Amino acid sequence: MCLEFLSLPENVGLARVAVAAFVAQTDLTLNELEEIKVAVSEAVANAVIHGYGGGPQGWVRVKVNRTREGLEIIVEDDGKGIADVALAMQPAYSSDPERMGLGFAFMQSFMDEVEVISEEGRGTKVIMRRKLSSSSTAS
Repeated sequence: MCLEFLSLPENVGLARVAVAAFVAQTDLTLNELEEIKVAVSEAVANAVIHGYGGGPQGWVRVKVNRTREGLEIIVEDDGKGIADVALAMQPAYSSDPERMGLGFAFMQSFMDEVEVISEEGRGTKVIMRRKLSSSSTAS
């Protein structure tokens, strides 16, 4: 599944619902589905808020792949990028003092793997992977 939308705050919900509809086709528990929805919401919110400053300056892309092991979800923007990814991924760190800085912490606790690739002035790609039971993945 591929989805592309303007970097507007209201599109966080759109991404969350679209990904939920796609992944709900697998045999997930409600708790697993909720965790995936939160991780997607956090990744997309980061792109909108931190990548583009909360306005419609660019596009956010969400891709979801079902693999033999589970799910791979990619959220990508062409925004301002992250200067220090390791620092940004620390719990309670935020480049915006009005924010709690828990987005990456939520992603890491709800997904099996979170990889962040970013370059200042070029954007950020967040790759999240979640293993699922063999009965719920692609054959």
